[in-house]
Amino acid sequence: MTDFLPILPLSKSAFAPYGDVIEADPTTMRLINNGTTERYHGLAEPVVVGEPERLIFNIFRGQQRQFPYEVGMMERHPFGSQSFVPLSGRPFLVGVSDDEEGGPGRPKIFLAAAGQGVNYFPNVWHHPLMALGAVSDFLVVDRDNTAANLEEFFFDTPYMIATPDITEPKP
Repeated sequence: MTDFLPILPLSKSAFAPYGDVIEADPTTMRLINNGTTERYHGLAEPVVVGEPERLIFNIFRGQQRQFPYEVGMMERHPFGSQSFVPLSGRPFLVGVSDDEEGGPGRPKIFLAAAGQGVNYFPNVWHHPLMALGAVSDFLVVDRDNTAANLEEFFFDTPYMIATPDITEPKP
């Protein structure tokens, strides 16, 4: 029997155990530049542990996923957070898992609206980037020297994601 994972709306409270939701939060807004710019302050805090203590900005160009989609693996970065902010104005899927005895448990899948990004905490199991509907660019902030900061886990039996409804309203 195929185990299909439900797709949940991305919200700060639902995602809190795994990281930060990056979005324009009116409670953090400050006017700057003589009132011509709204600054949404302190939405996420990148973390780096150990050497090199250097964060870098990247652009990842994600190929759109085809559905139904098989979730066969998860990864984590023990020495730094990793942030994804969409630049293409498209929603995307976010997959995370609780740690169960050193490996990922059953994944949770969230639908991130076009104006939302995520910052995974260090050591959080997550699925690689899942772009929806078209090739999409993402601004990614993570620790330099990512090869030394990557663990992968492959499930014996993969999970499945049905075709997401990307017309869902933002939570």
